Parts: sequence; C-alpha cells; structure tokens
Amino acid sequence: MKGRLHSLESFGTVDGPGIRFVAFFQGCPMRCAFCHNPDTWNPEGPAQYEMTPEELLSEVKKYKNFIKSGGVTCTGGEPLMQADFLISFLQLCHEAGFHTAIDTTGIISGEKARKALSLADLVLLDIKTLDDTLHQSYTGLPRTNNQATLDYLESIGKPVWLRHVVVPGYTDDDNRLETLAKHISNYKCIERVEILPYHTMGRYKYEELGIPYPLKETPDLPVERKENAIMIFKKHVACPVI
Repeated sequence: MKGRLHSLESFGTVDGPGIRFVAFFQGCPMRCAFCHNPDTWNPEGPAQYEMTPEELLSEVKKYKNFIKSGGVTCTGGEPLMQADFLISFLQLCHEAGFHTAIDTTGIISGEKARKALSLADLVLLDIKTLDDTLHQSYTGLPRTNNQATLDYLESIGKPVWLRHVVVPGYTDDDNRLETLAKHISNYKCIERVEILPYHTMGRYKYEELGIPYPLKETPDLPVERKENAIMIFKKHVACPVI
C-alpha cells in the first residue's frame, strides 16, 4: 500500500503544537472558494511522493531531533481520502513515539475515517461556515459530514483545535461569527480556536493550472477584522483564541 503525497515539510510551525513534520496528502473532494492549494485537489494529480507507511516513517525519523517537542501532522488536500494509508502510518508513528495530528475538513465519513481520527492525538478541524446554503456554494459540498465529525470527536473526547477562515464578503460577518462562536461553546473537546485570515497568496496557482479564481475581487482580510473575529469568539468560548 502506498500513499500519494503532494509534498513534505520538515520544519512546520503552524500545524499543531511545537515543530512538526508535515505530510501534505494529495486529493480533496471540496472546492473551497478561498483554497490556496488547488494543486492538491485531484487525487490522481501530480504527487511528489508515492510511499508506503514505512517509507514515510523513515523520512520522519530523519528529523526526530527537531520534532521531538512537536510531532507529525497529516494535512492536504484531505488526508482522510487515503484512510487506509493514514491509519497504518498513524499506528507506526505511535509505535515510534511521535505525537500525531490530522488536519481535516471533516468532510469524509465512514468507519475508516472515524478510526483514523480516533488514532490521532489531536485533530485540527476546519469549520467553513454554519450556513448550510453558503457552505454548499462556498465549498461545493453540504455541511452534514463536517458537523457529524465534530460530534464524533466530542463523543470520544478527542482534543480538537478548531480552525475558521474569515473571508471578506463571506464569513467576515459579525452575525455569522457570533453564531459559530455560540455553537462551538457547547463542545468540551475544543481546546483552541484559530482564526485564519483570508489571503490571496495562492492566486498564482490557479493561473498556472488554468482554473478561474473564484475570489479574484476579494481583498486580503484586514488585520482589524481578524481582531474583531477573535474578540467575538472570546466572548463565548473558554479556550484560547488566536
């Protein structure tokens, strides 16, 4: 069994606690308007690496002295699209003593996806919006599985860092932010909230791929609007918000 990996990062600092080895999985079923990695969408698209779980672990071990206070993060794309590979890799990481995290949209359901989530030490879960109509037009898929994933993680007491991208004209809306903040305040599994400001740094990838950029008229989120979102969440949740 081999996994298809878009790229590897040996010194990640924004995908979980500490310094981390980050594996970017190839393939994602969502088409988020704000995505800055469209090159990871196609499961059959160009992958820099095709590796067995054992081969990927061998690569991780090269950096064990750097990531011993952090760990390994599987992101994408959507890592749960390659659930069998992910499960095997996570099991090997645990045997080797590495902390593990999955960065996911929560859009993949099923027994194998839940098993992978249960094996991770931490889940970084993206919530795009609670607005069902916006979610469909904004990401190309309904919100049902994302909500079900959060409920499952709560049921097993899995530590979650929730991530939310704030986009001008879409989710940069005080009412939508307030609704989401109130909603997640009911979940004990959420240990941290990360407010991610929309940026246009991935626009060139769309041009290279010949894909229309959906938000070409949308500017980067101003710093003051990120701070506004943080303040709204802090009114409702007890965990750190950054």
